[in-house]
Amino acid sequence: MNNLTLELRRYQNPVTIQKILHNAKTIAIVGLSSNVLRASYFVGFYLKRHGYHIIPVNPRESEVLGEKSYKSLREVPIPVDVVNVFRAPAALPGISMEAVRIQASSLWCQFDVVNEQGAHIANEGGLSVIMDRCIKIEHARYIGRMHWLGFNTNQITSARGGLQ
Repeated sequence: MNNLTLELRRYQNPVTIQKILHNAKTIAIVGLSSNVLRASYFVGFYLKRHGYHIIPVNPRESEVLGEKSYKSLREVPIPVDVVNVFRAPAALPGISMEAVRIQASSLWCQFDVVNEQGAHIANEGGLSVIMDRCIKIEHARYIGRMHWLGFNTNQITSARGGLQ
């Protein structure tokens, strides 16, 4: 096991993941595309369908999933609970600074979006950080249908509940 794997574990805590998913209402998706073939579109569609308010943040888009797209996090006019990132790892420090400025609660970095400096900036700014995890998959695991069936939760139960 390499050092990167060891370091990532602290950004993949199941309890933190569940708290974020259960408490979030508004998710700004940085890099959300209107291209239905992109992962960001599918994730945004899924989250919106499951009751989250989605805010696209992409300077190349004017509207995605029926929501106005903003050029940057600073332009978003309402409070944001989670900043979900679909960008190259090198962009993460700047995105983390913006997330801290807008007082988001959490920074969620999708698969392969790993940048220690970005994580450090967000942590120092008081944000919870999840890195190298897909928010859609984690939602399905802990809240959605995978959870109902008992997969990947370390317990099988017929009772639906909150945090374990």
